[in-house]
Amino acid sequence: MLFYDPTILLLIPVLLLSMYAQYKVRSTYERFMQVPSAWGRPGAAVAADILRHNQMHDVDVEEGEGVLSDHYDPRTRKVVLSPENYRGTSIAALSVAAHEVGHAIQHRVGYAPLQWRHAILPVANIGSNLAFPLFIIGLIMSIGPLMKLGIYLFAGVVLFQLITLPVEFNASARAIRILENGGYLTREEIPMARQVLNAAALTYVAATAVALVHLLRLILLSRARD
Repeated sequence: MLFYDPTILLLIPVLLLSMYAQYKVRSTYERFMQVPSAWGRPGAAVAADILRHNQMHDVDVEEGEGVLSDHYDPRTRKVVLSPENYRGTSIAALSVAAHEVGHAIQHRVGYAPLQWRHAILPVANIGSNLAFPLFIIGLIMSIGPLMKLGIYLFAGVVLFQLITLPVEFNASARAIRILENGGYLTREEIPMARQVLNAAALTYVAATAVALVHLLRLILLSRARD
C-alpha cells in the first residue's frame, strides 16, 4: 500500500523541516509582535499609505479573521490583514502588511511568476484533490494509466509550489525596500523585519520540499509496480 512502503522514509527529513518552519514562523512572528515600531501606526495605515504612494487607488485594505490569515486577493483587489496585523503597530505587523501590498504591486506591474501561478492554480487545485486518490486506485488495481494520471496531476501541484517561491521571495524583497525607503521602519528595525519575512518564506520552502518528495515517492512506487 502507498503509505506502508520504504519510500515513506524519504518524507522524514522534509516533514521535520516543515515542523521546524512552522515553529520558526510562529516564534519569530510572536517575538516581533511584541516590538512596537518607531513609526507607531498600524499595519492597515502602512498598507494604505504604500498603495496611495503607488497610485493604486483601486486596491482596498480590509481586516480579515484568524491568525496569520493575511493575503492579497487579485480577484477583488483587496489586501486582507489579520486583526493583529491590521490594528497592530509592531515590527511584525508592518512587515506582513508591506509583504501583502508587495503582492498587489506584483499584480499591477504584471510580475510574470505571479501570472504563471494564477494560470496554473486550477490545475493545482484539481491535482491536490485527485492526484493521490487516482494513484492509489491505480496502484491497488494495477492500472498503469491511472497511476500516471495521478503523477501528472500531482506534478501540477509541485509546479505551483515551485512558482510560488519566487512570488513570495519577490514580495518580501519589495516589502523590505518599501519599508526602508519609505521611512516606515528605521535602519535598526529593518533587520527585524527581514527575520519575520525570512521565517515566513521558510514555510514555502518546506512545503515545496514536501511536495517534491511526494512526487518522487509516486514515481518510485509506479516504477516498482511495472
